[in-house]
Amino acid sequence: MGVKDEVLKQLESNKGSYISGGQLAENLGVSRNSIWKAIKALEKSGYKINAIPNRGYCLEEKSDILSSFSISRHLNNAFDIHVYPSVTSTNTVLREMAEQGAPEGTVIIAEEQTAGKGRMGKSFYSPSKTGIYVSILLRPSISAEESLFLTTSAAVATARAIEDVSTKSALIKWVNDIYIGQKKVCGILTEGAFNVETNQLDYAIVGIGINICPPENGFPEEIQNIATTVFDKITDSINKRSLLIAHLLDYFMEYYKDFHEKRYVEEYISRSMILGKDINVLEGGKTIPATAVEIDKKCRLKVQFKDGTCRWLSSGDVSIRVVS
Repeated sequence: MGVKDEVLKQLESNKGSYISGGQLAENLGVSRNSIWKAIKALEKSGYKINAIPNRGYCLEEKSDILSSFSISRHLNNAFDIHVYPSVTSTNTVLREMAEQGAPEGTVIIAEEQTAGKGRMGKSFYSPSKTGIYVSILLRPSISAEESLFLTTSAAVATARAIEDVSTKSALIKWVNDIYIGQKKVCGILTEGAFNVETNQLDYAIVGIGINICPPENGFPEEIQNIATTVFDKITDSINKRSLLIAHLLDYFMEYYKDFHEKRYVEEYISRSMILGKDINVLEGGKTIPATAVEIDKKCRLKVQFKDGTCRWLSSGDVSIRVVS
């Protein structure tokens, strides 16, 4: 870790308070000139740092650039966090790292994706500075079928984290979307590599995209009536993004540590926004009307079709049907 990163870590740990250049130099075992150069480099990167003679340096409370340190200071669990202003897709970047042997707990976070991915081959709208995009690398000893629980536990973790930092209630649309009111605020995409010899996952990547605040020019026309945000304006999100990510990661890791207990399932079911409602099951290019009847302990969805027949779904996509 370079001097710049070490200085940032110290400033993040004392955000809103002054720490002298001499104290920074002593803490890091470097010269005061090195501290000065690091401060200038941080300011060039966009950090708002106040400097007052005989008091030292202070990272402004409203300086809200995501960094591994701004997130780590709120964490209870250990993660290897990498933060980027922009990537093609956090899942894609993390997949490349997984193939090269990156350890479990590696996390990629970006403020923009130029090729964000959603489920069913869809793209995920990922504009700069108005969302956060997180991918978590796992190396679980589970079958591919059990990966559904990674998605559903991430949904509960995300819903809880959103409620921790905002005044809004978060619900879950089976199987992987988080809603505020009747609009989508977050999507989750779990991908993995399957080992044929062991019949287990080599690794899994859980990708989570959250709309934090409205884009400057609004959402694209095709999603403007179905998308929403955690905060109504960007000023409401200051110093909340890092906290949201930290809570999300901690909640998820606690569920993951007790993976086979699946203690979160009851909450997953209680947060469902579709049970008892008319829905459309999207299957094989067809839209099939049905009613959402039940979600079981395996997080499968029981649907009843118009002819009275019922079926359990363990994957796929559904939408709430507006009945006229």
